[in-house]
Amino acid sequence: MSRIGQNPVNIPDDVEVSIVNGQLTAKGKLGTQSVRLLPAVKVAVEDGQVIVRPINDGKRARTMWGTTRSLVNNAVVGVSKGHEKNLELNGVGFRANLKGQDLVLTLGFSHEVKYTIPKGINVKVEKQTKINIIGADKELVAKTASEIKSLK
Repeated sequence: MSRIGQNPVNIPDDVEVSIVNGQLTAKGKLGTQSVRLLPAVKVAVEDGQVIVRPINDGKRARTMWGTTRSLVNNAVVGVSKGHEKNLELNGVGFRANLKGQDLVLTLGFSHEVKYTIPKGINVKVEKQTKINIIGADKELVAKTASEIKSLK
């Protein structure tokens, strides 16, 4: 029995959720997110909530139950509130600045490191040592944060 899968996903008032051809689409003020639904789980929209249930008691269905619920929740939260990662630069002379669509980092090398910000991601730099990465897609936000961390 999945502890995560049991909980329904509440849909905020400003989000519209639809299920068409095995794909759940969430539309909100921050954009649109889609989740491909597997045949091992049954997903339904009822009374302002998304309910995820396994189709049988098989191992694959039980495994994908909680995973699908988490993916649906990430999509709904992403289009309503967005996802955010905060990074902090620690080191003598380490700085970050924004120049257009590039994040320019001074990381102790003899040159500045430029990182092009992907589409769908907003980056804010506070105090030259704090970087906020904001976006609707949780996976893309985490990937961007990971790529920035790997530059040093």
